[in-house]
Amino acid sequence: MGNAPSSPAHACLLSAVGNDSSLLAFPSQPFYESNAANPYNLNWPVAGIVKCAVEYDHKVQAKSGGRSYANFGLGGVNGEVAIDMKHFRQFSLDNSTYMATIGPGLQLSDVTQKLNDAGGRAMPYGAVPEIGVGGHFTIGGLGTYSRLWGSALDNIEEAEVVLANSSIVRASKESYSDVFFAIRGAAASFGIVTEFKVRTYPSLSQTVQYKYEFSIGSSTERANLYMAWQDLCSQKNLTRKFDTRMIVSEDTMIILGQFHGSKEEYEQLGLEKRLPASNAGSVIVLTDPLAMLGHDVEKLATGIVGGVPLSFYEKSLSFETDKLPPNSTVQELFNYLDTADKGTPTWFVVISIAGGATNDLPIDATAYAQRNVMFYVESFGVNLLGRVSQTTVDFLDGINKLVTKTVPGADRNVYPGFVDPFLPNAQEAYWGPNLRKLQEIKAAIDPNDVFHNPQSVRPAGKETVRSQVDRPL
Repeated sequence: MGNAPSSPAHACLLSAVGNDSSLLAFPSQPFYESNAANPYNLNWPVAGIVKCAVEYDHKVQAKSGGRSYANFGLGGVNGEVAIDMKHFRQFSLDNSTYMATIGPGLQLSDVTQKLNDAGGRAMPYGAVPEIGVGGHFTIGGLGTYSRLWGSALDNIEEAEVVLANSSIVRASKESYSDVFFAIRGAAASFGIVTEFKVRTYPSLSQTVQYKYEFSIGSSTERANLYMAWQDLCSQKNLTRKFDTRMIVSEDTMIILGQFHGSKEEYEQLGLEKRLPASNAGSVIVLTDPLAMLGHDVEKLATGIVGGVPLSFYEKSLSFETDKLPPNSTVQELFNYLDTADKGTPTWFVVISIAGGATNDLPIDATAYAQRNVMFYVESFGVNLLGRVSQTTVDFLDGINKLVTKTVPGADRNVYPGFVDPFLPNAQEAYWGPNLRKLQEIKAAIDPNDVFHNPQSVRPAGKETVRSQVDRPL
């Protein structure tokens, strides 16, 4: 936060953490950048820290894994109090209900291991191991099991939440239902979750992992491959056992994913028949539950950035079931990808299937509003040596401009985890028709906008207030 260590706010925060100065970091201190990355909330009361922040007029955000594309876990702007949840690592499993109690400071790799060790259980979430539970579970939490079991937030039954008045509540469908609605998709705007209770499922007995890689020369061949894949994925009665994505980069196209069933069932799907015959691909049957997530295909794209801080720019799109890009747009897109100046050799586009169980709930069931999406598209440009160039920004912006000419609104139904700090009317894009209800809840429980980042929900009546984010270019 912005105050100097001698300020009254510092004294208040120091008291909240038991007068242990090692648990606080301030910009005016030497080595602040490295110290601030370390946990300073070692199970000390979050409510006390929130109370101090309110008393001295500072905004608050929680940080779990620190993987926000816009660093919103640190507030997104100077002067905010960032509460590191890294040591909220509690875990237990009720063997009668199979409900798991999970702390927001656990990483996804921890949860996978603990669920397996507790009796061969599983639940849906992403597979990037370093992602923290606190943010991931409350923005959506999509992963390889989501078409089967829904998103992570769909499986939250109860949560302990610290509110802006520093009270601690247990939110569920029966108690503090408005808070429960809000934290399942927009928690950063409403409070700090200190504990989740979630449904779990028996681990699957086997999963087929597949990968097909193509070095295809012409943009027409690349477009045809994408269209064949899109046609398969958009079949009305497509099995929910099928999880897939396509990764497009400078020289290759990769189709990969998992089929949560037998190899015989996978072969009946007919994916290989739609692909160029010259590529035999790789198909492996997994029977180890840890391997099923440990080999998840999301790592292929995210492995480029891993856990190392670097400069990247990202844009996203979503395609609804009845609003898929026509063949002419697909061809135009691949022509653009072949000819446009990217400004970097490290770029890629990831198209991921959605739908299934995640789309079973109505849009107004949770703050999370993306209940009609069939595909998510993320475009990345990375600079390993410095800031992302304007050329790279223009290239990625150009993808969105091209697609939205024939698929209007594809850039206005944005998964909240794909944070774009320069997205206009971001709140509408993230929360859609649920935004008005969220603004009213915000006015009731956080009227002074304590839990704030540049794109968080504002209280009703203050919707146009927006913090400025400087474009880092």
